[in-house]
Order: sequence, then C-alpha cells, then structure tokens
Amino acid sequence: MYNNDPELNGKYLGTITKDFAAVSDTLKEASYQIRKREISRYPIFIFAKQETSLGSLLINADELALDWHIYASYLYDFVQRDVISVDKVEDFEQAYKNPDEFCCLFVIDEDFTNFVFIPFPED
Repeated sequence: MYNNDPELNGKYLGTITKDFAAVSDTLKEASYQIRKREISRYPIFIFAKQETSLGSLLINADELALDWHIYASYLYDFVQRDVISVDKVEDFEQAYKNPDEFCCLFVIDEDFTNFVFIPFPED
C-alpha cells in the first residue's frame, strides 16, 4: 500500500528526486525537529504542485525555483483530515521507514496521490 508505485517512477520520480536533492537537508532537519519536540514520531512531507490545505507550507517552490511546493505534516494530522483512516494507522506505522534514513513524502498531483519513501543522501 505504501510502496513506491510504478506510476510514480515514470511520471514523477525525476522532478521529485531533483527537488528532494535540493532541499533534503532542510527536510531532514524538519523531520528531526518534529520528532525531537514530540509533535509526532511520523513526520510526513507533502509534495504538491498546487496549494493544499494539508500541513504547513515549509518551502515555496517559486522562491527556490522548484517544481513542487513542500509542506510539513505528520501522521495525526493525516488521521484528523481523514487522509489515513483510523483503522489503517497501525499499518502506516509498520510501513513507516526509519526517519533518520528515509523521508516520508505524500505526493499530490491532479490525478495521483501516494506515499513514497526516499532515502536521505549520505553525508
């Protein structure tokens, strides 16, 4: 359910990977802060072409010449907004990868929404 979708690989992975590489340090620090402040053990970063009501705007694509706007959120926010149903929380937690090594992205485009985990670059 939360695996890298083949559809994602073709159409989106290139631009997501390019933008992710440009902002990975910022996302890694934001993930650390969300966990350190005990907001959530499950940070989620939303990559969206258009504005979304999910999360809080972290990086405006226009300011950094990126393809994607990036929002910061977390598991409980997704549950409150019915993006993840309460009965799927445990599945999500089990599928969630180590946040020190992987970034959990929720990709939103007109005809596509999905979770994807991208490894942070090695230091």
